[in-house]
Amino acid sequence: MINYESSRDLMGLNNEGKSVHDHHDRTEMQILTNNTSSDLIDDDIDLEKKNEITSTYSLDDEYNDNKYIVESSSEIKLGWFTRFITALDAEAKGIEPITDEEKTDDSVINAASMWFSANMVIAGYALGVLGPMVFGLNFGTSVLVIIFFNILGLLSVAFFSVFGAEFGLRQMILSRFLIGNVTSRIFAVINVVACIGWCVVNTVASAQLLHIVNPGPHACPPWAGCLLIISLTLCISFFGYKIIHAYEKWSWVPNFVVFLVIIARLKIAGTFTNGEWTSGPTTAGAVLSFGSSVFGFAAGYTTFAADYTVYMPRTTNKYQIFFYLVAGLSFPLFFCMILGAASAMGTKTNENWLQMYRDHSVGGLVSAILVDNSLHGFGSFCCVLLALSTVSNNIPNMYTIGLSVQAIWEPLAKVPRVVWTVLGSGISIGISIPAYYSFDSVMTSFMDSIGYYLSIYIAIALSEHFIYRRGFKGYNIEDWNNSKKLPIGIAGTVALIVGAFGVALGMCQSYWKGEIGRLIGNNGGDIGFELGAGWAFVAYNIVRPIEIKYYGR
Repeated sequence: MINYESSRDLMGLNNEGKSVHDHHDRTEMQILTNNTSSDLIDDDIDLEKKNEITSTYSLDDEYNDNKYIVESSSEIKLGWFTRFITALDAEAKGIEPITDEEKTDDSVINAASMWFSANMVIAGYALGVLGPMVFGLNFGTSVLVIIFFNILGLLSVAFFSVFGAEFGLRQMILSRFLIGNVTSRIFAVINVVACIGWCVVNTVASAQLLHIVNPGPHACPPWAGCLLIISLTLCISFFGYKIIHAYEKWSWVPNFVVFLVIIARLKIAGTFTNGEWTSGPTTAGAVLSFGSSVFGFAAGYTTFAADYTVYMPRTTNKYQIFFYLVAGLSFPLFFCMILGAASAMGTKTNENWLQMYRDHSVGGLVSAILVDNSLHGFGSFCCVLLALSTVSNNIPNMYTIGLSVQAIWEPLAKVPRVVWTVLGSGISIGISIPAYYSFDSVMTSFMDSIGYYLSIYIAIALSEHFIYRRGFKGYNIEDWNNSKKLPIGIAGTVALIVGAFGVALGMCQSYWKGEIGRLIGNNGGDIGFELGAGWAFVAYNIVRPIEIKYYGR
């Protein structure tokens, strides 16, 4: 007997129209529809009615049965790999919704610790360094920027994490409801690029630190550092949700200890200075530019957020999830960036620290604080631990990349998530090694630009959720893969394009200064994400009512 309802579920389709369960004796039929309960057709059904039903079935459902057989063949081809994944206790689930029976992760602490560890890393520390070293801000101003723009960015990550528990949908699948079916696939492509790009940037920075830990003929080759970081990332992300959460729950501990050692060394060295307070248009421009970088880092996991709460029961208190996530994000972001800014201020009074920073960037500064005329061997050990902290930051990228690829196009979803994770890791290694030698600064600048799309995504998604769906009751998750029921994405695509123009006018990077951004102070000020979000919000709310009027969805 063919379980026709299961075949539709496997294909990601809703039960629309009529479908029949064909019993061996051909005496019972079950008609399933979206809006009515199933009716059992007994043996005494009149012949005319029975012929009508049979005719309906053969005309309407024969194609779907053949499609089911074809798709079943695809499942069989990949079945051995799925069984292999399951045997390793790795997550076999892809982008399909997580059922209530599968929602067994009832620990809100797991959700919070996920982002606590992912941000208690050298990448956050390095971003804090930029305030004094690149934008010329003093310590106090840097701290204020770090706190305000981090809060602005992390709220979206905490908010969309609630959706994972409520609906059991991955963020890029949830986006089909929030920004439209077509637009969500565009963002899924951007997400894949962002996942690989950030993995490369983070890996190159850690490889630099590993390379200078033991200078001389026995130094760690850059290629080996890149290979080590990404291989360790793959080992964890391969196994999926459960192992990722188990790793992230405790991986912050050694990183936090190393940061405490850095604090102790800053105190002993006595090199810290607050710097001069400044004001005026040029300082305002520097504040906006540094704030843009901070916002992009804090909001960077917005398009991943729901992926890491999908196994939480839908009965979990939404406010509890939100505020736990806010706490889990806030502390490491504030702590690491403020410490980075404090370390950078030490270069104002210590020439050796300044020279090491100029020669080896943030890795050189960390080495100067912990190793040179300092802790020597133990300091080198601390540097290695800090370099390996990047693994915690890269894991979400390598896990989500598989889900984002599957969300782009239905045939890609037939390939298991772990295959895309392995492939993404291979591509990251292939890019990170030459990037170390030739274009690491280009990669960093490029990823700063990629970060602008987050503000556009947030503006569109929040508009849809609060204005048009009016909260969590406005979703029918059974439509997750039904293009006839999902928003087309006309409004979302228009908002994306209009928002991109706003970004171009407001951004202020070394390779491009927009017509508006360049007017702020002597060096310009980056207001790309503010203009991008604002323009996208206006465009979406002009076009979306028209889309609903003419298409009804």
